Amino acid sequence: MGQSEAPVNPYRIGEAAALLGVSADTMRRWVDAGRVAAKRDEHGHRIIPGVDLAAFARELARPENAEAEGRPSSARNRFPGIVTHVVLGDVAAQVEVQAGPFRVVSLISRESAEELNLVPGAPATAVIKSTNVMIERR
Repeated sequence: MGQSEAPVNPYRIGEAAALLGVSADTMRRWVDAGRVAAKRDEHGHRIIPGVDLAAFARELARPENAEAEGRPSSARNRFPGIVTHVVLGDVAAQVEVQAGPFRVVSLISRESAEELNLVPGAPATAVIKSTNVMIERR
């Protein structure tokens, strides 16, 4: 741990699940299967140390886990979701994807939107590769 890093509080199952974008039941199954370590707090609730949750999140995001379809890519930020809105212009298209609690908006070519049949209700994955990403601490 670096000099300026303070220990991170542990997360309850529901909090950890929300951070990873899965249900609390899925998180419990992962804990029960030993995929991520959890302890019991003084009230008997299962808690996951922040450092352990971070390590597990990194494991889930590993390229071989994120690219189950077998299409290698240098992009590491993938947000599976559903298309919620599409605006087709003459040349470009604005496509909105709801990925869990996140709304991702992309401008792509109209041709690409049509070829991919991006219409409201279609499953889609927002793949993000950027040199500028802002981080806010909650």
